[in-house]
Amino acid sequence: MNHERSRTLYDRALSVIPGGVNSSVRAIQPYPFFVQRGDGAHVIDADGNRYVDYVMGYGPLLLGHSLPEPVQAAIQSTASEGPMYGAPTEIEIELAEFVTRNVPSVEMVRFVNSGTEATVSAIRLARGYTGRDKIVVISGGYHGAQPSTLVAGDAEDPTPSTPGIPESFTKHTLPVPFNDEDRLRAVLSEHGDDVAAVITEPMLGNTGIVAPTDDYHQTVRELCDEIGALLIFDEVITGFRVGGLQCAQGKLGVLPDITTFGKIVGGGFPVGAIGGRTEIIEQFTPSGDVFQSGTFSGHPVTMAAGLATLEFVAENDVYDHVNALGRQLRGGIRDILADRAPEYTVVGTDSMFKTVFTRADSPVQGGECVDGCQQDRACPRFSECPKNGADVRRGETDRWERLFWPAMKEQGVFLTPNQFESQFVSYAHTEADIEDTLEAYKAFFE
Repeated sequence: MNHERSRTLYDRALSVIPGGVNSSVRAIQPYPFFVQRGDGAHVIDADGNRYVDYVMGYGPLLLGHSLPEPVQAAIQSTASEGPMYGAPTEIEIELAEFVTRNVPSVEMVRFVNSGTEATVSAIRLARGYTGRDKIVVISGGYHGAQPSTLVAGDAEDPTPSTPGIPESFTKHTLPVPFNDEDRLRAVLSEHGDDVAAVITEPMLGNTGIVAPTDDYHQTVRELCDEIGALLIFDEVITGFRVGGLQCAQGKLGVLPDITTFGKIVGGGFPVGAIGGRTEIIEQFTPSGDVFQSGTFSGHPVTMAAGLATLEFVAENDVYDHVNALGRQLRGGIRDILADRAPEYTVVGTDSMFKTVFTRADSPVQGGECVDGCQQDRACPRFSECPKNGADVRRGETDRWERLFWPAMKEQGVFLTPNQFESQFVSYAHTEADIEDTLEAYKAFFE
């Protein structure tokens, strides 16, 4: 493939954009390719190269790049009426009504502009509602670029995970490993009276897709209830992708007090949302005292795109299609690895997938994990498969960026540039795309 145009654009970008990218996860060595346009399940770069796209905007594009006519029409008609108003519109009510009808724990919704803004607001809301300051975060989880959750270390010695966050900010954040019920119980026992909330993803979506072990979230729910803390599910990634319209909480059968959304709920446009029980969400101003506001919140074009997308999903076979292709893809990769790299682990569920370059000694995944690790205790690799973010990081993470990603790119497959970010199947993907992708996997692992 020729990449001269992308190299030229990257050189220009380095002069005016830090690192040449506007989100650090888009960086790749020696340089990223620059996308010219999308086409169904594909993207075409600035040099005319065509790729099967499994990044899908890092999750928002459940329908792919070529939107169905009803979704396109809703976006275009709303945009033609005016860019935005600084006043409420009916469409934001309709999208809120759709979310509350379908997500089990949500009775009321406040729309914002990004997943980060949603989690920032949710944590502030939890503190305001409970009158407590401390937040338990799950190590390896990601809740946006915010001081309360960009914390490393453990509950005894939390430290900022990036420069720019004062050490004093971390004293109210208690990191605990994912899937570690005993550690969570100990931390809540020690700090329970001061803990406003536990915030967790239903599954880790930014460290290789780590599934919860049996009843893990139910235990978290019970522990929060015991101390009067709120449970926050960050469903920015899993919302309206895992578990269908009921989201991951419906699939897991665990109801949080607060849920944060992003990505799919905006139909590909910038969005975030905080949902939950009425008595909690009404603590936001102006009905309550917890300040929350935003110029672009409830943007009419975003609301129209989100509602039209979710209505299309509800009326068509979108989840059946994407989940079936996800199973086909994960199962195919698992079969390839069984023969050529049995130490690696296939992860994911529904329409999410990833290969984690673990160093397991057991031969292959088995049992219910045949199409992706589900933390099945009957699986011969249960004790070795990743249980938290640290387990994923102990794998051959450099291999992804240095060898795997460039090789797949040259075969026309666009994956996320690092070992940790989730990958996604869209409604626009076909069985032929899956077969072509599996052939690319075979070629790399020969």
